[in-house]
Amino acid sequence: MTQEMQFKTIVAQFCDLSPEEIEDDMRFREDLGFSSLGFMQFLGELEDTFDVELEEEDALQVVTIAEALELLEKLQQEA
Repeated sequence: MTQEMQFKTIVAQFCDLSPEEIEDDMRFREDLGFSSLGFMQFLGELEDTFDVELEEEDALQVVTIAEALELLEKLQQEA
């Protein structure tokens, strides 16, 4: 499983779509229906799965799937 598909599988746990239906330009709140609490739980799941530490300030800037994937890749390169 690619990292992107693994990421989208985690996203799918928090919304009513399958990983294959999740597109890069989808917005977490508007398109996927994430609540503030759901988004924070999602971030915790990302940290555990990909062994990264997200700064709250950076995470709050994330709006779309593509932005989240970019941030994840950046954090993994820095680790």
